[in-house]
Amino acid sequence: MKKLRKFILPVLVFSMMTTMLSGCGKSGGSNETLNILVWSEYIPESVLDKFEEEYDVKINVTTHDSNENCLAKLKSEKEGTYDVIMCGDYMIERMAESGLLQELDHSKLPNMSNMSDAYMNPSYDPDNKYSMPYQGGIMAIAVNTDLISDEITSYADLFDEKYEGKLVVADDMRIMLGLIAKTLGYGLNETDPDILEEVEEKMLELKPNISVYDSDSPKSELISRDCAIGVTWNAEIALAMAEDSAIEIVYPEEGSCLFFDNWAIPVGTEKTDLAHEFINYMMEAETAKAVSQEYPYLCPNEAGIQLLGSEYTDNTAKNIPAEEIAKGEYVQNIDNDSLAIYNDIWTKLKN
Repeated sequence: MKKLRKFILPVLVFSMMTTMLSGCGKSGGSNETLNILVWSEYIPESVLDKFEEEYDVKINVTTHDSNENCLAKLKSEKEGTYDVIMCGDYMIERMAESGLLQELDHSKLPNMSNMSDAYMNPSYDPDNKYSMPYQGGIMAIAVNTDLISDEITSYADLFDEKYEGKLVVADDMRIMLGLIAKTLGYGLNETDPDILEEVEEKMLELKPNISVYDSDSPKSELISRDCAIGVTWNAEIALAMAEDSAIEIVYPEEGSCLFFDNWAIPVGTEKTDLAHEFINYMMEAETAKAVSQEYPYLCPNEAGIQLLGSEYTDNTAKNIPAEEIAKGEYVQNIDNDSLAIYNDIWTKLKN
């Protein structure tokens, strides 16, 4: 949680500042707090600080570590607890269908013009009725070539017993079980109970090789060399590569899991205008640049990419090759009965 700056100002000056802010059309003010629910380690502190300063508001940050955790937190609190949320693609669809999100007012989001058409109007939210893209990416494999001499080209390679206790993997049920399904020749979103039984058997084969489940900062285990192999997001690998030149990224032969995280406004907030201003601010070119420099995921902001230059565009861990995106799949919303099977498999894996 971030601390509100304290200003010691004469009353007259304070009143003048308030009037000026109102005249600029900004809905913030020194008595306002914007409550956001977001992934951990995903928004630069400097970006939040700048918004606080420009809008004279306080931002309270609550974090989640999975799309399911985000949904649980949103549903467990009374309406209006959160003003802006960030979650993944399929969860946007699920929340919208459940009546948890309010429609966006595009007239209050002029920075939509900065976004690439390739990442707008997604299948999980046609016409961006409920969401705006933040960052995206793909799951890949990180390999420390000082510690692993074998050539790894696929997720299937990671089942070798010689890798016992060497893996850090995403603590994400849908992604990990989906990737296991792909090693068996199935899709990322299987719901057939017989296929999921095969996935369970295969997943339990991988269990001895997994040392750490980490969705917050898996790069830490790679940089410390506590783990020699990672199954994680491309940006985490890019950051690890910057710290250790022995770490390489591998895009698996099976294809992988794509994701896009998005901004949305929950039903019940009393700060709809300020929430829109925050989302619009996050789509500014300079903001996108600052975000990508610290968290180098796939940037959907064309204006921001122009500011980033070749350091971003020429790095295949940050700027994912088009052919890898073409091979990837998104996690999709599935029925509750299938989710229960996934939960059961994941519980067996982690216990």
